[in-house]
Amino acid sequence: MGALIGFELARLLRRNGKRQPSHLFASGCNAPQLPLTARRIFDLPEAEFIEELRRLNGTPAEVLEHAELMQLFAPIIRDDLSVCQTYEYSPDPPLDCDITAFGGVGDPGVTQDGVSAWRKQTTANFSMNMLPGDHFFVHSALPDLLTNIRRGLRDKL
Repeated sequence: MGALIGFELARLLRRNGKRQPSHLFASGCNAPQLPLTARRIFDLPEAEFIEELRRLNGTPAEVLEHAELMQLFAPIIRDDLSVCQTYEYSPDPPLDCDITAFGGVGDPGVTQDGVSAWRKQTTANFSMNMLPGDHFFVHSALPDLLTNIRRGLRDKL
């Protein structure tokens, strides 16, 4: 979700003549111009929804197994997923900022080709990093992720 929000914010800033980011970091998301291939889960019945969250490996089992916590968090998670899973790309010229795109090598919904396709969204520098882990590779590959972000920002400071 953050990759799409950051991308659309950068485009909005440009359209409104505001200062644009010098670098966009997109993580765990196929390029926005690609059609959504992941299964829509935000509107599944509760039991199926919880099972899909378990499969995605991003929600702690303690939360998934606690009915009161799921009552609290499920609507928020559904809303977040709804934003991502109903997103509609509208063509616009590429951004002028550098883009670094990250993906998890074991993420079933985000592919290397999908991450690489972010290249078409910039006229500036592009780099791609596929890191160990699934969709939530930030948990397993945080040091590598931070090293790559520092490298991307080094020339901007």
